[in-house]
Amino acid sequence: MRFKMSSVSEKSIVPSRLLSCLIVFSLFLLISSLLSLSEFGDNSLIPKSVVQLIVMNSTSVSLEPNAKGNIPKSPVKSPVFKRKEDVANKEVASQHRQKTCDKHNAVLRVYMYDLPPEFHFGLLGWKGGVNQTWPNVSERNRIPSYPGGLNLQHSAEYWLTLDLLASDVRNVVRPCSAIRVHNSSEADVIFVPFFSSLSYNRHSRIQGREKVSVDRLLQERLVEFLNGRKEWKRSGGRDHLIVAHHPNSMLVAREKLGSAMFVLADFGRYSTEIANVEKDVIAPYKHMVRTVAVADSASFDERPMLVYFQGAIYRKDGGMIRQDLYYLLKDEKDVHFAFGSVQANGISQAARGMSSSKFCLNIAGDTPSSNRLFDAIATQCVPVIISDEIELPFEDVLDYSEFCVFVRASDAVKKGYLLNLLRGIKKEKWMKKWERLKAIGGHFEYQYPSKPNDAVDMIWQTVSRKKTSTRLNVHRKNRYLGLQLS
Repeated sequence: MRFKMSSVSEKSIVPSRLLSCLIVFSLFLLISSLLSLSEFGDNSLIPKSVVQLIVMNSTSVSLEPNAKGNIPKSPVKSPVFKRKEDVANKEVASQHRQKTCDKHNAVLRVYMYDLPPEFHFGLLGWKGGVNQTWPNVSERNRIPSYPGGLNLQHSAEYWLTLDLLASDVRNVVRPCSAIRVHNSSEADVIFVPFFSSLSYNRHSRIQGREKVSVDRLLQERLVEFLNGRKEWKRSGGRDHLIVAHHPNSMLVAREKLGSAMFVLADFGRYSTEIANVEKDVIAPYKHMVRTVAVADSASFDERPMLVYFQGAIYRKDGGMIRQDLYYLLKDEKDVHFAFGSVQANGISQAARGMSSSKFCLNIAGDTPSSNRLFDAIATQCVPVIISDEIELPFEDVLDYSEFCVFVRASDAVKKGYLLNLLRGIKKEKWMKKWERLKAIGGHFEYQYPSKPNDAVDMIWQTVSRKKTSTRLNVHRKNRYLGLQLS
């Protein structure tokens, strides 16, 4: 009897092992087939997400311990989606593809000249390959960086150019306000990618044996280039967009190119014939201090200082008011009014001071505007604007009185006037401005990739609003042009 029972047991083991082998072999074939399917294109009848999910689940089944407690090796040596982060990356890429902008639905269609690199990224030291005009912007760590310090505050040209380049890259998610087109006849605006502020900051002085500065040479070459283009001749340059954010940039070329739309910091050093609010765009400075997160922003009672100002005090022209205010305010107990610069941790000191102050002074300097306004916004310190001639970014859609205090220069220098005014602003009113500051702060942030309603996107939206009047002027001028050419 014992022998018979043993024989039966041994006979049952054979088919069990055979069945196990068949199961493993079938599983192997299934996984291999699914992996082949996962290599199909986007038009596969079986969605990739489904295939990926089955493959991952099947692989996890094959890693279960067997009867002896050992974990067998996976029959798949190199699965396509071996890690969860790989699947996540694929899903993000799919989202990117879904968000590709349609030029027909864009607010602004922009044609950008393929100027040689010495006009733009070459000024950053970038050297592309043979016949390569633009850097690869699909990988953020490979994009040439803009120099820091005070150079950075006038970097609008850099961010706008990057944004247009990104509109050609499918794996970069960005707003669809502006789309680059490659046929100028389809464009609403012709963008001139000259890093004029950087050119001025770095190359406006004659070096070595040079007889003419690099900055001047680039401007002269730019004027020659534009005057020879059919796009410029077609509209007289009125549909062209040129960034000249530094007040001293484009000094040589601005009068020759004054029919174009400029992106500027202010109109302080321009005649009204060359630059004015009707045709040109005022863009924010890139703030120097680090943005304070909304959740970390100190409220009224957490800001012990009433008024804060740190910067150059002795200025010329309209900026002479700074020294008048300095002597009026420097000895007040709840006022910080001191000389400061970017050196010796000046930026970090300013950030701490502004973050702990209720009001931050933005006083006219050599020009009506300064970066200090945007530092105040970044730290949610209520700006006090003492600059009668200032023009403000996006003011056609933003009411600055909701988050700023405006004081006429003639009133500010009256003894006791400014402090009495600010001390009279009660907590409730200050908190209302502070809340509004937190809500609008994103409009003044430059970043790559750009985000909806950030500084880059807001500039494009402003340009699109300007284009209506520009088109009207162009069309009116063309009324009798056909008769002249016939």
